[in-house]
Amino acid sequence: MMAAVATLWEREVIRFVRQRSRLVGALVQPVVFWLLLGGGLSASFRPAGAGGVGYLQYFYPGVLALVLLFTAIFATISTVEDRRAGFLQGVLAAPVPRTAIVLGQALGGATLAVLQGLLFLALAPVAGVSLDPARIAAATGAMALLAFAMVNLGLFIAWRLESTQGFHAIMNLILIPLWLLSGAFFPADGAPTVLRWLMRADPLTYGMAALRRCLYLGDTAPAVGLPGLGVSLAVLGGFALVMLAGTAALARRTTA
Repeated sequence: MMAAVATLWEREVIRFVRQRSRLVGALVQPVVFWLLLGGGLSASFRPAGAGGVGYLQYFYPGVLALVLLFTAIFATISTVEDRRAGFLQGVLAAPVPRTAIVLGQALGGATLAVLQGLLFLALAPVAGVSLDPARIAAATGAMALLAFAMVNLGLFIAWRLESTQGFHAIMNLILIPLWLLSGAFFPADGAPTVLRWLMRADPLTYGMAALRRCLYLGDTAPAVGLPGLGVSLAVLGGFALVMLAGTAALARRTTA
C-alpha cells in the first residue's frame, strides 16, 4: 500500500515539475489579486475586529489560503484528465487498495500546495507580518493540513465528474464561496447574522483561523474573536478525514 501511495505522490510531483504553467497560474494570480485588491481597499477602510492591522496585512493570510485553493484545483483536475486518458482505469485495475490511490493523489496535491504556499510566505514581510522560525514552522503545519483538506474536497468532486468543464464549474461554485465566508476577505465581526452563522459552518473558517494564529504566534491581538488553535486544527483535520473517506468510498465503487 505504501509503495502505491509513494508512486502516485511522486507522479504528481514530477508532472508538476514538467508543467511550469501550473506554478504561474496557482501562484502569480493570487499575488496580483492581493496587490491590486488589497492595495486598493487598504486606503478605504480598516477591518473591524482584525486586531488593528491594516487591510493589506489582514488580507495576506486569506490570499495565502487562496494559493492553496488554486493548487488544489489544478492538482485534482488531473483526476478527470487521467480518466479521459485511460490512466486512471489502469491504476484501478492494479492490485492495490483504492484508499492508497486516493491517499497518494491527496498527498501529492497537498505537497505541491505547501511548496507554493511557502513561496508566497516569503512575501509576509511585505504585508507587515514578521516571521521567525517558530511562526514559519507553525504556519507550514497549518498550510499542510489546510491543503490536505482542500485537495481531498477537490478529489471528492473530481471522482464524480468526467469533464474538465464541469469540474471547473463545480469547484468555482463551491470553493470561492467557502473562501469568501472563511474570514479571508472580511472578518465575522460586523457581518450580518446570517453570514456569521454561515461562516461558523464553513470548515475553511477554521483553516483560516489556524493559519492566522500560526502567522501571529505569540501575538493574540490579530486573532481576537477567532476559534482557538486546537479547535481549528481538530475541525479541519476531521473535515479532511471525512473527505478522504468519502473519496475512498467513491473509488471503491468505481469500476476499472
